[in-house]
This record gives sequence, C-alpha cells and structure tokens, in this order.
Amino acid sequence: MNLDAVRTFVAAVDAGQFQDAAATLSITQQAVSKRIAALENDLGVRLFTRTARGTHLTVDGQTFLPHARELLRAEARADASVRPGRRALRVDVHSRRTAPAVLLQDFHRAHPRIELDVVTLDADVHAAMAAVEAGTVDATFHAVTVAARHLPTAIRTNRVIDEHHDLLVGPRHPLANARTVTPAQLAEHRIWMPGMAPGTEWADYYDELAAAFGLTIDLVGPVFGNEALLAEIADSAQLATLAGVRTRYLWPDSYDLRRIPVRDPAPIYPMSLIWRDDNSHPALRALREHLDSRRVPAPDAEVWLPPWG
Repeated sequence: MNLDAVRTFVAAVDAGQFQDAAATLSITQQAVSKRIAALENDLGVRLFTRTARGTHLTVDGQTFLPHARELLRAEARADASVRPGRRALRVDVHSRRTAPAVLLQDFHRAHPRIELDVVTLDADVHAAMAAVEAGTVDATFHAVTVAARHLPTAIRTNRVIDEHHDLLVGPRHPLANARTVTPAQLAEHRIWMPGMAPGTEWADYYDELAAAFGLTIDLVGPVFGNEALLAEIADSAQLATLAGVRTRYLWPDSYDLRRIPVRDPAPIYPMSLIWRDDNSHPALRALREHLDSRRVPAPDAEVWLPPWG
C-alpha cells in the first residue's frame, strides 16, 4: 500500500476538499485525485463520494480512516526509531559488574535525558568489534590488543579506562591484613580465576601479567558463578583472586572478604571505547566526551601495562 496515497487520503478527509488537501501537501489538485483513485483501486472500494458540494466519506472510507491514521503513526514511529538522536544509544559493556558499566551509569547520571540501551554481548574484542561494524551496537568497551592499522577501516578506538586491580582474599589468607600488596608478593600465592576463556583479550592480559611477575594464575575448576567464587575464597586460607577496583561485588558480612590494592607497580588493564567512524548518533559524541573528561591516567613510572597497552 502506497503511504503517500494514504497520507493524501487522510489530508483530504481533514481538509474537507481535494483543493485544500493539495495546498496542505504542496501538490496539485490533480495529483490528489490521482493518488486517491490509485488507493481506491488498490483497496477495491470507493472511499469518497463526490458531489457539487464537495467530497464525503463512504461507509468504506469511514471504516478505513482510523486504520489509515494508524498506518501514518506507525510510519512516524518507525522513522523515529532509527533516526539519530531519537533512538536509544546501544552500548555493550560485556558485564554489568565491571568498570564500563560503572562509567556508563555515571554518564547516565550526568545526562539523564539521553536514552541508553545497555547490553551484554558476552563476546571477546573481535566479536564485539564485528557487532559494532555491523551496526548491532553503537559502541563497546574492550581491551584492544592489535595496532590501529590492523583494525577494520570504519572502526575507531580510544583508550578511556585504566583499570587498577584489587586482590580479593578471605580473612584467613596470609595477606588479609595488608594495606597494599605488590605483584612480587603475589608470586608466592595462588591466584584463582576459573573459567577464563583462552584466546580472549583478558586471557592474553593475564598471561602477560603472569609472565612479567612470575604469578601463578590458576584457571582450573568449573564455573559456578561469582557468588560461589566469593564463598570459596572467603572459606579458604590459600585462594585469592584479582578484581578491577570498580568491579562491583556483593557478599554477606559473614564472609569478611578483603579488597587490597595492588601497587608498586600497579598493573593496569587498559580498555577502549570502540565505535564506527560514520556513526552520527549525537549521544555517542556526548559519551566519548564524558569518558575523556573522566579518564585520569596514572604516571607511567607507577604502573605496569601489557606490551599492547
């Protein structure tokens, strides 16, 4: 069904005369008549009766009118759903517990009128970047492990997060009462991080970290979720894990878990915002500016970064 013809039909009803409808639509009266005739031919009914006093809706025209108006409303909704600035900005954060989700929530507080669609693709950087390239999401947060010259042509990245680490231990762990720990101290202890998928950028990062400081990062064991991981660590005198300082965990007070900053040097997990260069959504620019204003990189002498960081 031709929506221009439907629009012309509704305009003719509202105006009361084809001539007035023509003026409203900035077309000729002849064009109005042709569009109405084509619509009637398409529907197989007469929509108007024409008399010396003007045009009047037939019974079929009266029946069709509310549906015609709904068609035009649906067209307007469809247009608004994809027009930049009218639809929600769709951003992947991989996990709602980690720094990207925290910063995105901070952005929402600063710009409450910007509508966000926050998703978790559960994908590594390559799959997430492909989603950005395909237009499935407007942006994603990931560690980018390849040089810019090797990225797809349309993809842009900007490092916006330098995430420090906390050591997470139970009350019986030897480091439980430390105010800070160094990577060298961690070499004497088992860092338990079960379920880390090989080949992902976070697995690459922890491989580099372990090699740099002689750490033992144990990936063995089934994954029963964060709650089970925290319970195991709380009950153990040997187990510990690493978490981003902005990673959000909740546990019962009885666990008495300790978050201890890792310093001297402080390992940094670098994350970038990834987007398409031709994405014109105005909220994307606002998000990029917000993230740039919030990033405070630590002095190089105090941190450790992976070679690709």
